[in-house]
Amino acid sequence: MDSQSTQTQLPAARPTSTSHPPDAPEEDRRPPPRSGLSLLWRVFLGNAVVFVVAFAIVAWTPVTVHRIATPSELLVLAILLIVMLAFDLLLLRRAFRPLRRLAATMGAVDPTRPGRRADPFEHAGAEVLALARALNAMLDRLEGERRESGRRVLAAQERERSRIARELHDEVGQTLTAIAIRAERAAGDPGSQRETLVDIGETALRSLEDVRRIGRELRPEALDDLGLVNALIALCGRVDRQGGLRVRRELDWHLPELSPEVELVIYRTAQEALTNVLRHAGATQVFVALKRDDGRVVLRVSDNGRGLPLGATGRGLRGLRERAMVIDAQLEIGPGARRGTEITLTVPTS
Repeated sequence: MDSQSTQTQLPAARPTSTSHPPDAPEEDRRPPPRSGLSLLWRVFLGNAVVFVVAFAIVAWTPVTVHRIATPSELLVLAILLIVMLAFDLLLLRRAFRPLRRLAATMGAVDPTRPGRRADPFEHAGAEVLALARALNAMLDRLEGERRESGRRVLAAQERERSRIARELHDEVGQTLTAIAIRAERAAGDPGSQRETLVDIGETALRSLEDVRRIGRELRPEALDDLGLVNALIALCGRVDRQGGLRVRRELDWHLPELSPEVELVIYRTAQEALTNVLRHAGATQVFVALKRDDGRVVLRVSDNGRGLPLGATGRGLRGLRERAMVIDAQLEIGPGARRGTEITLTVPTS
């Protein structure tokens, strides 16, 4: 375990319209159907019509009775009819309850929060169970395709970042180095404008450092050269040197073997979480932990800041969830043990 406490500052409806092409078929131009009665009420009203017709036949057809019903008998029949209709409605509500639950599950599906499924429904008919199985199979396919597309996007992003980092280092970096060397040589010539040349050299060196910093942000060199734990130590160290925020870390050196893709997602999650703490949390301290736990690797970043507003859905949080989905990990964002925000990334390793 690596544990450290340091004083540091972290890098921390408008209406829409639809149109169809000129050659769109006539069916596509039709307005969407209006929502009518629910299936429950359609079946109930159909049953009600049958009961009312039966009531009328019994009450007013002398063929089936010795005389026309008296008002008191009509009242009894009406009460019986109401009781039958109420019992019928109760049974129908019970029969259609699984459909309502299935519709609620479908409405609660969020692409950035995978794992939502329709549970087995109690007293559900074969049709409802078939719909639930079809919905679950569709969600499995969609999440699998989303993970695969996310992997491809992530790989393409990292290839491009690596290319930009190489170009910054090999081309721009070498050019700035040459400028700095020439300026240093000219500064040694008494006949030159020494002050100006010294200034040029210092500017070039600052630019060179900026280029190197950008390269590190685009692609963490420590992750490739030294591994995940050392990369996180370097990340915390850069944050640490800025000052203003107390950073503690607890990193497990004996992690299981992780793929480069998983290591990259863990690193980027820690980087984004620390950036959010710096920019938005107003915290005075932050804790970064990486541990192995029963076939899983768990990254936890918690702070003592003001916490996230209810229902926060910023681009950074969405990016964290999408990265977690790429490696089939679980991401939890919520209040910390005492205050502030805690971000937990749980990565299965078996």
